[in-house]
Formats: sequence, structure tokens, C-alpha cells
Amino acid sequence: MTDAFSAAAEPTRRRILQLLAASPRTVNEIAAEFTSTRSAISQHLLLLAAVGLVEAEKVGRNRIYRVQPDGLRRLQAEIDRFWTHELDLLVADAHTLAASRPTSHSATDKDSR
Repeated sequence: MTDAFSAAAEPTRRRILQLLAASPRTVNEIAAEFTSTRSAISQHLLLLAAVGLVEAEKVGRNRIYRVQPDGLRRLQAEIDRFWTHELDLLVADAHTLAASRPTSHSATDKDSR
């Protein structure tokens, strides 16, 4: 089972989410924006629905897809947790690396010797 983070990382699904964030759409309206088949887009939508990022409402013979706000909030929170932790590690590594290097002289200092 794919999680929301992995599902949203795939470029086609990311583009679908962008389209649905602008307005709800049918699968045909979404598929018209891609070179992929309608069937392929339907599979992407099913996966996005399974991980809670989109929802569908049956209206007559059509299903209207829209983003699921709670699912997007959970995804955003996951991204925020990931980046905060990773960036903290990166900064700590940069400080450690900088402290372990000898001081270097600038190019003008070398030329004046």
C-alpha cells in the first residue's frame, strides 16, 4: 500500500492534485490535460483516493473528483516534519564540517606573498 507522501511524489498524480486544487473535475476533464489514457488517469485517481488525498462524488453518471482537505493537511504536516528534521541535520553537518577544516586564505592573500 502506497502512503500519501509517495503517492503525491509521482509527477502525474502531483499534477492531478494541482488541477483538483483549482476546481473539482470529472475523470474525463482531468484526462484531457494529459497524454495518458483515461484508464491510466482513473488508476491514479483511485490511488489518490485510497491514500485520502482526493474524494469522489457520484453525480448522475459521472464521478466528480476533488481534493480531500484533511488528507492534504496530513500530507503537509508530514512534509513539514520531514524537512524540519532533515534541515536540522544538514545544518549540524555543515557546522561540523566547517569546524574541522583549516582556515583558508583568500586569493588576494596568496597573491601578496
